[in-house]
Amino acid sequence: MSEQRQFDNFDEFADDYRDIHDDAVKISGADSNYFSEYKVIELKKYEADEALNLLDFGCGDGNSCVYFRKHFNHINIHGIDISEESIKIATDKKIANSDFKAFDGLSIPYPDNTFDLVFTSMVFHHVEHKLHEAILQEIRRVLQPGGRFYIFEHNPHNPITRKIVNECVFDKDAVLLKPSYCKKIINNAGFKHVALNFTLFFPRHRLLQPFTRLEPLMSWLPIGAQYYIKTKK
Repeated sequence: MSEQRQFDNFDEFADDYRDIHDDAVKISGADSNYFSEYKVIELKKYEADEALNLLDFGCGDGNSCVYFRKHFNHINIHGIDISEESIKIATDKKIANSDFKAFDGLSIPYPDNTFDLVFTSMVFHHVEHKLHEAILQEIRRVLQPGGRFYIFEHNPHNPITRKIVNECVFDKDAVLLKPSYCKKIINNAGFKHVALNFTLFFPRHRLLQPFTRLEPLMSWLPIGAQYYIKTKK
């Protein structure tokens, strides 16, 4: 990893991102779209379909926002990313009630207390660790009092996850975040009611589909392929 690295920029992968990701995750029995949608479905467990303002921090090509619009009819969607090429692709999707902006990776281009929800998916392992707490403080700044923050990350304790990340070209500089580390930096940034959930315990192959119904009962078990933290300002 370069000593100068701050953020992994996905400009060079923007046009082919979904194809590359599909190939990387095929061992799981699911495709890139599946992994975008399941996270939005997780949020539906906690969030009502109301006229909320949502920020997708590190939105990439806007794929998660497609599913936010599918599952939440009334939210206003805002996405930011350092990859200008990805932002162009997200904008071209013409998702209703959405806007997308390129930004510098550090200063969120919105005023204090703008958002009810901030969502980020598989972003922080592409960011230099020394920047994490400052970015989390920025996220907290733009949340309204009582606003919710959801962060999804790969679980480095899962061997299949490590294999996928190690073999994926755009993850070559990624440094995965241990769940304990992620909880620590979120607490240090001033968030409260930090709740950790593990997900994706079984491959999505047809023969194993019945077992996926057990996963909500296993969210405490630290061997899921991914995890997310729900917290609030």
